[in-house]
Amino acid sequence: QLQASGGGLVQAGGSLRLSCAASGRSFSTYAMGWFRQAPGKERELVASITGSGRSTYYADSVKDRFTISRDDAKNTGYLQMNRLKPEDTAVYYCAATYSLTITTMRSVDYWGQGTQVTVSS
Repeated sequence: QLQASGGGLVQAGGSLRLSCAASGRSFSTYAMGWFRQAPGKERELVASITGSGRSTYYADSVKDRFTISRDDAKNTGYLQMNRLKPEDTAVYYCAATYSLTITTMRSVDYWGQGTQVTVSS
């Protein structure tokens, strides 16, 4: 089970850190990622990280602004979001898979509930 938190309202240029706490099986056994879905748009992969933490992926729209990380001792993944833009406004979902990495929604074995991120201009 995944529990996402950390969303909120922030002004453009600000920062937020999302957390994804996992319960049950050891977090280190699976890769995790963050998706987002804006109103009227499809859910898209924002970032992912392998189980080892050695490999990460970022969508072009968030490169150099967002950082995905994980703390296996705490069974928690994070998405640090800096220099936020109004177009980052969306519901953010954490996800996990027993596969090597997350590349699409079909890669996902477990979903967390969404957390709303709203960036005002």
